[in-house]
Amino acid sequence: MWLLDVNLPQGPLRLLTDLGIACDSTIRRGWRELTNGELASAAIASGFEVILTRDREFGIAASSVGPQWPQLAIVVITIPQARESAYLEVFEAHWRRSGIAPTPGTIIEWP
Repeated sequence: MWLLDVNLPQGPLRLLTDLGIACDSTIRRGWRELTNGELASAAIASGFEVILTRDREFGIAASSVGPQWPQLAIVVITIPQARESAYLEVFEAHWRRSGIAPTPGTIIEWP
């Protein structure tokens, strides 16, 4: 399962679900206030394997404690912030070119 961090619009959640990827968001889970470490721990405990975030600091923090989460992939989404419809359009265009291919225990930037 994939988890969208609070800093991402909800549009990609619908798109990923339509593509057959089981996913949820921190907003829907009520995890809005969790710190990065708390979020990673909660995600793992709930069966998530991938966290999508715009927070580059999350990637930095995760790299220092990554050995604690070898089963978790962190994907830092680098698409500039925009209104949700515009953001989703760009997200979908990048996905069509090259979908996200997370690997457990790694931090990647996409696209």
